[in-house]
Amino acid sequence: MKLTSTITCPSCGFCCEERMSACQWFYECKQCHALLRAKLGDCCVFCSYGDVPCSPIQQGAGCCKST
Repeated sequence: MKLTSTITCPSCGFCCEERMSACQWFYECKQCHALLRAKLGDCCVFCSYGDVPCSPIQQGAGCCKST
């Protein structure tokens, strides 16, 4: 299981590697300060904008909101 994910901001394209400790529903871009929210159908910003989904999804446990 991977514990880091690179989040790419859809507003400015800035990429930042972040450590995943739990699902995160909001994320502020470190460059343009846009507030990212999970896309409809995704459980968190890592699943929406990261290159690696959150750990519950990686483990096949399903969405974080349903636990």
